[in-house]
Amino acid sequence: MESLGGAGGRMSSSQREELMDQVKQQIVIANTQELLTKMGEKCFTKCISKPGSSLDSSEQKCLAMCMDRYMDSWNLVSRTYTNRLQREKNFR
Repeated sequence: MESLGGAGGRMSSSQREELMDQVKQQIVIANTQELLTKMGEKCFTKCISKPGSSLDSSEQKCLAMCMDRYMDSWNLVSRTYTNRLQREKNFR
């Protein structure tokens, strides 16, 4: 196994586990940022035809429904992907 860490030192099992946890946390943050960015872009484009200083009630309703649908879709895709990874891991 290749060594990780500074000055060619080997990482202990607990250090590797801590590093993996940090990487997982960074992935979650990046995915959340991507979700919010894409959701904002898609829903704004769909719901706001003439940007102004405020949203009318139809724009507010459209944004709320769009964001709900986008989150539901994102969650479905995430669950499906996670389940697939788990099945593949179990087949090894």
